[in-house]
Formats: sequence, structure tokens, C-alpha cells
Amino acid sequence: MVIMLFKNLSDVSEAEMQKLLSRESGLADVGETVSAVLSDVRMRGDAALREYTKKFDKVELADFEVSEEEFAQALSGIDAGLLEHLKTAAANIRAFHEAQLPEKTWFMELSPGIVLGQKATPLESVGAYAPGGRASYPSTVLMTVIPARVAGVEKVVVCTPPGADGSVHPLTLAAAKVAGADAVFKLGGVQAVGAMAYGTETVPKVDKIVGPGNVFVTAAKMQVRDVAEIDFPAGPSEVLIIADESADAVMVASDIIAQAEHDPNAVSVLVTSSGALAEAVREEMFVQAEQAARSEIVKASLKNAAVLTSVSLDQCIDFSNKFAPEHLEIMVVDSDSVLDRIKNAGSIFVGNYAPVPVGDYASGTNHVLPTAGYARIYSGLNINHFLKYSSIQKISKSGLESLKETIIALAEEEGLQAHADAIRTRFGYRPSK
Repeated sequence: MVIMLFKNLSDVSEAEMQKLLSRESGLADVGETVSAVLSDVRMRGDAALREYTKKFDKVELADFEVSEEEFAQALSGIDAGLLEHLKTAAANIRAFHEAQLPEKTWFMELSPGIVLGQKATPLESVGAYAPGGRASYPSTVLMTVIPARVAGVEKVVVCTPPGADGSVHPLTLAAAKVAGADAVFKLGGVQAVGAMAYGTETVPKVDKIVGPGNVFVTAAKMQVRDVAEIDFPAGPSEVLIIADESADAVMVASDIIAQAEHDPNAVSVLVTSSGALAEAVREEMFVQAEQAARSEIVKASLKNAAVLTSVSLDQCIDFSNKFAPEHLEIMVVDSDSVLDRIKNAGSIFVGNYAPVPVGDYASGTNHVLPTAGYARIYSGLNINHFLKYSSIQKISKSGLESLKETIIALAEEEGLQAHADAIRTRFGYRPSK
């Protein structure tokens, strides 16, 4: 996706708008390759994992599971202050997700003799994928493992790509320990998804796979849904910023650069009711791009950026709801009035002092979020992703009698005579030939 735009929304062509809104995922382009790898992992297990790890990660591994010795070595080398920061982030993530916990079992009396309820049960096993590659992501380990543990999942395993020396980043291992993972496997990409979905001699099969990844990981997750559920599709990271004349151009530009440093395919969009702010941000983001530590990645990502002006905040809000961003920043005077009208967004950051990195690391909200417009239909990772719900009915004879005629009438109308008879038999009826 290459669509560097500096335009008024009203001047954006239909083709340009479609490109902005669609953020093509590229899933179709990798489907056959992903399917072949998954099939191989399903048939050959660990042998296939070793071959693909050597091919894609350029390392030969005798054992995929991180040993206790490797954990100990990693933890011993981490700065004590950094470890405390990791624990602070973990505590905030835990607190936020504990607040989401539903009442595990509840009942209501619909009418005399009819008591209805619901029971929430945690999934038995979950696999968390933490990306590697350009950077290590211990924060993603916290974001995926902690909610699963809070929900009561019995077994939680982590897969993350190994480095060139066959190791996992020490802070990623520390995060796994702090979060409470049962095991960490040095596996990345499609082969990691296949291992968790199907199970191998080493990697246990799980009920659900969560966590972000590249287009290959996302495609793999979508292809294994016949054997393991997933959270949602997630592609390159993105931010949309709604701002008015009160916003600080340096802050806005820094948030665009922060987003851009994720990945060359990351998407950053500013939509503002202030032409002066748009121009100031335009100038500032190129200055900051030159100074960025990951300048090459940032510059590549900025090709996917857009700075759009509008005649009003109403138009900004309307565009945002159509865009359905992964991250939405609201930097306006009356932020609550804008917030009330937002319908589609993965995670919302309100005010000049709530940049996306706050949620990425330490506020406690989850940073595993739907991208590419999927926020229209999916929620970000939360407690409910790790729970399943069973409805309960406690019904007495008098309660059933109060519903008897309604059930029988509807069952017979659908041509399901045995359904109707299952009610009648409780009141002395015996089916005859």
C-alpha cells in the first residue's frame, strides 16, 4: 500500500479513498504457501518444524522448548530496574483484565418454576504467538498470557521465533515467567501456528491461538480454524489521529513516527479540522523521520501515511468510523463529545497525553487489536476471548406447564412432532404407533 496523501477529504478521489479504507491484507497472495507448510507440520510434526526453522530462521535446533537453565540464564542477565518495569506493566495489565471478569455463574427467575442462567468456563489451553524478526516483543507476551491466566485458562504456551543463535530474547523469557506461561517454544511463523493448532511430539495442541503476526502468521491462523479457534485477523499496525487546532504538531508528528517505526507496512493517518495543524505536522514528521533511530523503516512506512484536512470534526469522525482503525487518538478540545460518537476502533486514546505507546506497554489495556478495518466487527483481545458460555435452565413441572402450549404449537408448525411429544410425555402422554 503506497498512498502518501496531503489533501482535503473532499478532494480525495474514490480510488484513493478505497485504497485508504481497504488496506489490502495480502492474505490471498500467501494462501497456498501457508497451506503447504501447515499440511507438512500436521503430517510430520517436529521433523517439519526443524526443517522450516532452519529454512526461515536460519538456525538448527535440537530442542524447541526453552529449558529451565535458559530461563535462569536469561533472568540473571536482566537489569533489576528493567525487570521492575516489566512487573509494573504486568500488574497494570492484570488489574485491567481482572476488572473485565464477568460473574462466573448467574441465575434469574423468568417466572415461577423457570430459572435461567449462564455459566462462564475458561478454555482449557491457549497458545500465544509473540512476533520476532525486526524486534522482540516481551510486551506481547504479557498482553496475551496474562488475560488467559486471569480468565482461568489451565495451560498457556508461548511460541516466538528464535534468534540467529537459537536463543530467545531474555526479556521475552522474563515476560513469560512474570505472566505465568507454562512453556515457551522457539518457533515462529506458519510452523508455530501449525504446531499449536495440530500438536506435535513436542508442542501441545491448544484450543485457541492468540497474538499478532505478519501476513503469513495471520493467514495460518485463519486456515487452522477448523481445529483451533483464533482471536481475530491482525495485520500491519496502524493509527488514526483526530485532531483540531488545539493539538500540538510536534506531539502529533511524534505519534505518527512512533507508529511508522513498527514496520514498513504500518499505516499512519491524521485527519484534522485545522489546515494549519496539517501543514505543521507535515513538516515536523519529515524532520523527525530523519532523526529516528529506525529511520529507514520509518521512511518506508510513511509512504503509507495520509494527512487529511476536513471542513469539520463531524467529517473527521465520519471518516474515522469508516476507517475503523486499530489505534485511534483523539486530540481535540471537547474529546468526550468525539469519543461518544466513535463506533469502530480497536483501542481509543483520549487527550494529548495518551499516545499509543501508553497502551502498547504500561497502561494495562490490551495492545493485541484488530487491524485493516476489522475493528468494525471484532473487539481487541480481552477476557471474553478466553471464556466460553453455557446457558442453564432449571425448570419445574409447573414452569414447563406454563410454556407447554407455546412449545407444542411452534414445534408442530416446524414439523418436529417428536419435539412436541417430548413436552407432552411429561404430562402423561405416551406416543403410539
